[in-house]
Amino acid sequence: MAEAVVSFVLQSVRDFTTQKAKFLSGVSQQVEVAQTELQFMQGFLKDADRRQVDDASVRIWVAKIRDAAYDLEDVIQTYGLKVATKNKGDMKNVLKRFGSIFKQRVDLHKIGAEIENITVKISNLRSSLQSYDIIRETREIGGASSLQSFERQQQLRRTYSHVIERVVVGIKDNVKEIVTYLVKEENCLRVVSIWGMGGSGKTTLAKQIYHQEEVRCHFKSFAWVCISQQYQVRDVWEGILIKLISATKEQREEIAKMRDYEIAKKLFLVQRERRCLLHFHYMRKHKAEFYLQHEMKQWALYVDRNGFLHQPQALKENDSWELFEKIAISGRIGEDSGVYKKMKELGIEMLRHCAGLPLAIIVLAGVLARKNNVKEWETVHENVHEYIRRGKFHEQEYEGHYPEDHEISVSTLTKLWVAEGLISLRPQRHGFGETMEDIARKCLSELVERCVVQVGRYGSTGTIKTCRIHDLIRDMCLLKAEEESFLQIGHSLHENESTNMFTSSMVAKATPLGKVRRLAIYLDENADGLVSSRGETSGHLRSLLYYDLREWRPTEVVELPSEIGNMVHLRFLSVKCSIINAFPSSLGNLICLQTLDFRVKNDLNIPNVIWKMKELRHLYLPMFYRASVELKLSTLGHLQTLDFLSSKYSDLKDVIGLTNIRKLNIRLSSSLGNLEEILKSTGSMLNRIRSLFVDIDYARKSSYEEQIRQIVSICQCIYKLKLFGPTPELPKELCNYANLTKLELRSCGLKDDQMGILEKLPHLTTLRLQGRNTFEENTKIMVFSKGGFPCLEFLSVFNIPEVTKWRVEEGAMPSLFRLRIGFCSGLTTLPDGLRYLTNLRKLSIFGMPREFHSRIQEDGEDFSKIQHIPSLVIGEPYDPPIQ
Repeated sequence: MAEAVVSFVLQSVRDFTTQKAKFLSGVSQQVEVAQTELQFMQGFLKDADRRQVDDASVRIWVAKIRDAAYDLEDVIQTYGLKVATKNKGDMKNVLKRFGSIFKQRVDLHKIGAEIENITVKISNLRSSLQSYDIIRETREIGGASSLQSFERQQQLRRTYSHVIERVVVGIKDNVKEIVTYLVKEENCLRVVSIWGMGGSGKTTLAKQIYHQEEVRCHFKSFAWVCISQQYQVRDVWEGILIKLISATKEQREEIAKMRDYEIAKKLFLVQRERRCLLHFHYMRKHKAEFYLQHEMKQWALYVDRNGFLHQPQALKENDSWELFEKIAISGRIGEDSGVYKKMKELGIEMLRHCAGLPLAIIVLAGVLARKNNVKEWETVHENVHEYIRRGKFHEQEYEGHYPEDHEISVSTLTKLWVAEGLISLRPQRHGFGETMEDIARKCLSELVERCVVQVGRYGSTGTIKTCRIHDLIRDMCLLKAEEESFLQIGHSLHENESTNMFTSSMVAKATPLGKVRRLAIYLDENADGLVSSRGETSGHLRSLLYYDLREWRPTEVVELPSEIGNMVHLRFLSVKCSIINAFPSSLGNLICLQTLDFRVKNDLNIPNVIWKMKELRHLYLPMFYRASVELKLSTLGHLQTLDFLSSKYSDLKDVIGLTNIRKLNIRLSSSLGNLEEILKSTGSMLNRIRSLFVDIDYARKSSYEEQIRQIVSICQCIYKLKLFGPTPELPKELCNYANLTKLELRSCGLKDDQMGILEKLPHLTTLRLQGRNTFEENTKIMVFSKGGFPCLEFLSVFNIPEVTKWRVEEGAMPSLFRLRIGFCSGLTTLPDGLRYLTNLRKLSIFGMPREFHSRIQEDGEDFSKIQHIPSLVIGEPYDPPIQ
């Protein structure tokens, strides 16, 4: 990985010196010499990276190169930032200016000497190459070939995207055997225990069984529960109950108030009344896997002495090759060719190292799927242990940030990669208007196709919303990250004064905090300090993420101390979903930040310092916040995402003037002044917005109806629109919005004729109608006309009590694939027109009146309308509280 670090640092330094050239003019020669030394070193690092696995001396040599490269980046950027800050108007008189110039000359001499020392260190390391017998390897010029190879792979592999879902071998008989056992008609408890070492295919087998059609028909309720190492019994019980009864929001709140014995009783009653299938996924304990397996086996026998015990066996040679071949080659090369025969020969030899373990086979095959010629396969063959155990890329190691069994937000992960400089934008090789975030998503798709990353959840249009990694892959990421000083995980930024070492119960080997560049902190009862009292030692950090562990509930104010302002190199700061509720004004020092995620769980005060962070690309404000003065944002020229902006605390004119905004989420809660005049002067800027969310203060509804229409009518290129609050009339221009595919309307008070506008939207694929007063008060009938909504694939109708009748005409929504209905208390029957929706594949119904539920049972009056739908998910009926 040292070669990748050096390449990254060279690009980072090159970009920085280009932007800050005038501030580095006094040391430009020293910087150039240092860059040249690193460039000479690059040619040797491929061989060194490969050999460090087996040679401790080479490993130490590589670590020194990596540290020297990082030191160079830190020194140059620290000095450049200091000079840039001083020259921005802080000097108010001539004496101060002369004093600053003198100090700057002293700093120039100091920085020059530091750069020269690093250069000498790199030069000496290069001179010692002969001692380690490291050879120079030719690099591809400019990385063009690797980029083109990546793009070729994208095209070649589209035909079997998300292959991990489809490539399942060697378990068909096991699935059939276990399913037969589960669906026996005897009225008794049945336990199936699938146990074995990590990566042996336990989860794959369980998923195949869990989703079998015969199983889905036999059982009425389902719960898939993950038991991690830090699980709490009550959390597990709550999770099972919520899933078994498809709990509504009100029911979740009720369950949260229950005592433990009440939850246990409720679980007992639910399982007595209906057939339930519970799957428990036990996360293995590190370094004690054998004992956990034995424990699981004994537990299963204790619960059901006659239970079914299954231990996945290693794949046979033929099955191993079938799994490997489908991922690594999959029809790219003809079986009669000499290349295929040679690859098969090498593949079979490498498979011996996998010992029939499915996960090892998948990881190895995923690496080889990107290799197009025999020479590349031979290189992997020579280093097969390294590829199986450690992995290859920076992007993988970033996934070690996340807690065990954590579902990773793709949006957050890709922004993290961009902020760290792992993604480069070369317009000549990518589509017009494509951002670095777009390229990052392509890289993630590549990791999915290589089976390193698993898809967690898809969006309504098929994009990947969340992902996860297997615990073995996470272990691999953490091992590699620790060895390379790439990432640290802990409970705090607490520094032990006596040893000057970063301490944490979650880190096996202490590392000097001064060298930590990426840090993930899990907040719990051990979080005795959020930042070191000697904050200057943490000035090397590039990314900082906080997580609240679920069971932790703080008893006092959790504050982010002022020392965080010393982290001047920080690119990514996230406190999302934490309970941190105080932020210092020193955040304004973080002028390199690209992503700032303030989405905490509570109300808080935002200091007016965000305007100083001129490199920000993504700003997420809390849903509810305050500001003592109006937040100034007009300086954020790179901003692409602005989430939950309140017009009460910001001037909308500043925002509209930001030319790179792609996603805007705004709450209208105070007067906007002459909005029409503002829009006319800067309206073309809003035309760049792709996702628009307008949330209206219901108490001020009469003030905003016209202003909402004005804003929406300007944003003609949006693909996603959310309107929350009174909007009785939609902009008539909406039908001409060629890119609009997603629409969500909540409590808008729509007039009767507005459905006619909605159903004419030519490309709408997702529609969510939800919240009380979605339609005006006298609206009782909701009509979907013949030919309306021609492209609609997903429809959600939720919490609309004012509608008492729903009519779907034949020919409406011909493309509908998924339908979701919930908490529409006025509806007593399903529309007859559902029988015409031949493409409908999934119908989810929950929280509806008991009369409604009785009609959709197999013997009910409405069942004939939905019996053609393959997947029916019916939750519990909702009993309104007695007045």
